[in-house]
Amino acid sequence: MYDALYARQSIEKKDSISVESQLEYCRYETHGEACMEYTDKGFSGKDTHRPGFEKMMNDIRTGRVKRVIVYKLDRISRSILDFANMMEIFQKYHVEFVSSTEKFDTSTPIGRAMLNICIVFAQLERETIQKRVTDAYYARCKRGFYMGGRIPYGYRLTSTVIDNVRTSMYEEVPEESEQLKLIYSMYADTDNSLGDIVRYLAEHQIKNLRGANWSTARISEMLRNPVYVEADIDVYQFFQSQGANIYNPASDFTGYNACYLYKGTVSTTRKQSDLSDKEIVLAPHKGFIPSKIWLACRMRCLNNRQSTKTCKPKNSWLAGKVKCGNCGYALTIRKAKTKWGRYFVCSQSGSRGVGCTGAGCTVYADVLEEYMLGAIKDRLSEFSALNEGLISCISDTGEKGIQAFPQKHMTKKIRLTQIEEEIEELLSKVSGASGVLMKYIDEKISELDTERKALQEEIVTANVTDTEGRLRQITNHVKAWETLSFEDRQAVVDTLIKVIRIADGNIEITWNI
Repeated sequence: MYDALYARQSIEKKDSISVESQLEYCRYETHGEACMEYTDKGFSGKDTHRPGFEKMMNDIRTGRVKRVIVYKLDRISRSILDFANMMEIFQKYHVEFVSSTEKFDTSTPIGRAMLNICIVFAQLERETIQKRVTDAYYARCKRGFYMGGRIPYGYRLTSTVIDNVRTSMYEEVPEESEQLKLIYSMYADTDNSLGDIVRYLAEHQIKNLRGANWSTARISEMLRNPVYVEADIDVYQFFQSQGANIYNPASDFTGYNACYLYKGTVSTTRKQSDLSDKEIVLAPHKGFIPSKIWLACRMRCLNNRQSTKTCKPKNSWLAGKVKCGNCGYALTIRKAKTKWGRYFVCSQSGSRGVGCTGAGCTVYADVLEEYMLGAIKDRLSEFSALNEGLISCISDTGEKGIQAFPQKHMTKKIRLTQIEEEIEELLSKVSGASGVLMKYIDEKISELDTERKALQEEIVTANVTDTEGRLRQITNHVKAWETLSFEDRQAVVDTLIKVIRIADGNIEITWNI
């Protein structure tokens, strides 16, 4: 039997002790007795997946080792759990443990207790370093620095300087960006599915210029990426509505810069389409996909909706709009062998982690469709003008297209968003406010609300003529509802309704008009 000398170094730095120096300290503890050296260079102490460490543990299990000597405790482990498991094996095979600089004697209760205390602080040090690295990473992200990773299709890297720091940024590659513009324009048309796009690219021999094959998964990833969008106030409001953390103010979303999307500092197991707690930062490079096209594609991806050509008969034209009022997840269509045939059920009902109890009642598809058709008719009868920035145009032929908000009103729309944020911030200060502060808050909110109403009236008045024409078109579609195709019914719903929430027998409709 012999002494096992173990040394580990994750990275070579001037202020870190080398493996060779660690072994010199360990050899002193052997007093000339037989020993075997085990080393791991370039491995972290956060886990035990290290070749030198694993070989030493195998030798311990075979009874060859009588004592393990290390330079310092954190050289062998920085995890409490790993260290506890390791000490159990040491005790099982009667192996002593020695830290040459900390002088631990594991043969005594006090020695073992002190050893456990030190491993706690070793793990604390590791977690503190990880937190510091993470904070530094996100601090650089928020300043628009290039953070490495795969360069998105459509761009190349070019050098730049941000805040007097040399970094890199994306620069458009025209040959690749033209392909992406085609892909986006095709997917913005709801008649095209991802599969249709892949087949079109293959049939017309439009090859990926980086040598990869086009696939629905790759194209879907591109369509979700805000690195391509000309980020304006509509993009800002989209991410705001999805619960993302937006670093830049609304006034910065002028339609020039694209966006970076980061996963955020909060760990989450939510599905990829969920943008809650994600970080949105304006990028230094220019986008090349217009916001109206990017948003049309992003909404399709968000709703996980495929081409309306592939809709199965059991589906509903309300699919994608109906949400559970309890958990917020979508209600999906199920088919049953009953006279009702179809019904909605919460997609998270009974699932692990969420455990939603559902909408609280049976939601039959036919009944809900009939109710919503009546609600749509009632809603249309109330309005003679629609906000141009919130409505999709449906032509007499049923062709769908997204209307862009007039550029001359963009400044007003940005100001509206700023007013709403200012009011929300003031309301958050109401709790615990003194009498003087409450008076100021009331006056300020009243002033902002007056400005908001004036801006809204200006925008609506400026577009009333065009809006009335679109309203008549939509109304005509609703009157001829029984003759409309499944696709046209979905288009009308997309135009008028943002979301339908159902919980405990109550239906809450959020309209786009």
